[in-house]
Amino acid sequence: MFMSCPCGPFFRFEKVFDQSTKQDEIFDNVAKPVADNVLQGYNGTIFAYGQTGSGKTFTITGGAERYVDRGIIPRTLSYLFEQFEKDGDRTYTLHISYLEIYNENGYDLLDPKHEAAKLEDLPKVSLMEDSDQNIHLKNLSVHQAASEEEALNLLFLGDTNRMIAETPMNQASTRSHCVFTIHMTSRGTGSATIRRSKLHLVDLAGSERVSKTGATGVLLTEAKYINLSLHCLEQVIIALSEKNRQHIPYRNSMMTSVLRDSLGGNCMTTMIATCSVEKRNVDESISTCRFAQRVAMIKNEVMVNEELDPKLMIQKLKREIQQLKEELAMTTGEQRTDDLSDEDLDKEAVAAYIADSDPEAILSIGADMRKIQACFAILKKHILEKPPSSHRETPRRSPVQEYSAPPPDTSPYSNTENNRLKELVQQRDNEISIFDFSFS
Repeated sequence: MFMSCPCGPFFRFEKVFDQSTKQDEIFDNVAKPVADNVLQGYNGTIFAYGQTGSGKTFTITGGAERYVDRGIIPRTLSYLFEQFEKDGDRTYTLHISYLEIYNENGYDLLDPKHEAAKLEDLPKVSLMEDSDQNIHLKNLSVHQAASEEEALNLLFLGDTNRMIAETPMNQASTRSHCVFTIHMTSRGTGSATIRRSKLHLVDLAGSERVSKTGATGVLLTEAKYINLSLHCLEQVIIALSEKNRQHIPYRNSMMTSVLRDSLGGNCMTTMIATCSVEKRNVDESISTCRFAQRVAMIKNEVMVNEELDPKLMIQKLKREIQQLKEELAMTTGEQRTDDLSDEDLDKEAVAAYIADSDPEAILSIGADMRKIQACFAILKKHILEKPPSSHRETPRRSPVQEYSAPPPDTSPYSNTENNRLKELVQQRDNEISIFDFSFS
């Protein structure tokens, strides 16, 4: 879609929203596709850029007076927890952090140990870079949210601590950049593979011309820092849009360092350009559109973030080894024939097996047919003694003839089958040794 000024340049955008656009339409077109990709294991970023008073904070966070005015952040949280409930094949864990960058200093908006009367009361967040050039934020707390309500409470706490001031352009101007990050972890049922993804929702401070705003004192100092950091962001965008550019100046500001992965890294990034409709702000609107065009030229290479959990993999391999050993004992006729005792038939073992929510859990009782039959008897008794559901009648099963298992065939299988099982046992033992070494 194209947008142009009456006598100015043309600009191309994916979609243009006018003043009458509702918040739910913004979410459906902009944030929902990004959230769906985050659920699949991709990193995502949505950031709003524009002039002071053009609607960035309203778009990202929303209005506080009406429920329908909720912004992208609260709607995304609601959508994610809704999808968690629908997906019964995976287990999800969600954590939240909230960073504010004010005058090139980082602050933790969710610090639980401090009651902030002013911004300086919050702990400062510092940048650290590891040997692989990954950025780590020291002193930035990360909080688990087990429900939508807990997540929204964290958002409310962070917004309460934000740096807001009145300016000639905006009665409630946010004087800082804020990065609300959702850290998501998911694992499929019975799988040792973990997906880790994150979603940055960024509300940038508004760009402004000091000559127009007439800012003085503290507001003037804030405006200088805001414009400097936005200039650094623009320099990074320009460098990324130029082919074969060797050096990207991420380190010139804290904000570009934090958003390093979002700009030119492993991340699906969407920008919302907010413009004023007033004629006197046409120069700023054109500048915003030009910046958006440069952002659109950046191509990121994204991939699903998956990794193996060593602990889960070791547990899975140990269960498989136990099963293979018992299968090998059955095929070679090496069944144990221990005398049955009360301890062997302890109902707690069967009860623990039934109560285990892991679908891959096994009831290991060895290669003894008498123990196997005894456990089947305990399971049958447990089922028959279980009271029927109160809300519906349990269907009656047709009677079946009582079945007595024949004695096992103790003749050994072929040597090929036995050798195969032995090799599998040895292979799993080796894999556990490897995982134990890497995990330690």
